[in-house]
Amino acid sequence: MLGIVAAVLFFFAFLINAADIATNDAFTSTNVMLLGLTALALHVSGLGAGHTARRRPWSRS
Repeated sequence: MLGIVAAVLFFFAFLINAADIATNDAFTSTNVMLLGLTALALHVSGLGAGHTARRRPWSRS
């Protein structure tokens, strides 16, 4: 899920940069790109994976 969020943020950063849209200082293409990188890093670390690793109980009888 966070990977998709990162892709959307990268696309918005590209549009802001390519169209040379004048924005305020908090909403520049660099800041949007850094938010995308943060979302991508969280996705790669496993936070937004959407599933949990289930351990099989090893029973030795």
